[in-house]
Amino acid sequence: MTKLSVNINKIAVVRNSRGGNLPDVLLAARRIEGFGGEGITVHPRPDGRHIRYDDVRNLKPIVTTELNIEGNPIDSFTELVLEVVPAQVTLVPDAADAITSNAGWDTIKYRDFLTTKIAEFKAKGIRVSIFVDPIPEMVRGAKECGADRVELYTEAYARDYHTDRETAIEPYVAAAEEARKVGLGLNAGHDLNLDNLAYFVERIPWTDEVSIGHALISDALYLGLEETVHRYLAQLK
Repeated sequence: MTKLSVNINKIAVVRNSRGGNLPDVLLAARRIEGFGGEGITVHPRPDGRHIRYDDVRNLKPIVTTELNIEGNPIDSFTELVLEVVPAQVTLVPDAADAITSNAGWDTIKYRDFLTTKIAEFKAKGIRVSIFVDPIPEMVRGAKECGADRVELYTEAYARDYHTDRETAIEPYVAAAEEARKVGLGLNAGHDLNLDNLAYFVERIPWTDEVSIGHALISDALYLGLEETVHRYLAQLK
């Protein structure tokens, strides 16, 4: 079954808006795991506008499932990941001022850079996933760089789902089939929600993990965190 990793960045956004430690991101991570969440994802950025580097350090000893750290492997991020040693690092090519991730890696153009970074992380026993657009060539490139998995950037699928879900999923099925063909694990994330998640994993049932934050935390404002986690898990069964 596809695992649910919950991105808790938005909880940190609320905390940071007032200072102090309310809401407590560590407590939220514990509760999410207690409610059945199978992983915790964080995406620290250099400006610390949501999850901060110290949050990541503090999460490592308390996360009992899998800690997934996402981000652009600039020097400070690389040092953090090598210090914390999460279960997984997801490399994302976002600019420092990006509001949210908005593109996958060109694994051909950046092959040498990614190969070097991946080797550093794998030497510490960290599983490495590369964030890519749903393009088979980019999937193959990730394999050639030494990645363990790819994470498909699902914004386009989510955007077009209600217009024509079959057309929206087609490039993702092709990319996912390529990942399976070359022996890569498969993750997915970005704008997945209670409307579109079940169809995605129905069409691509070999998806190892989905990482969901914004929609899930937003739904929790209406439904409560426990009920929301349960509903997302139900979409994956």
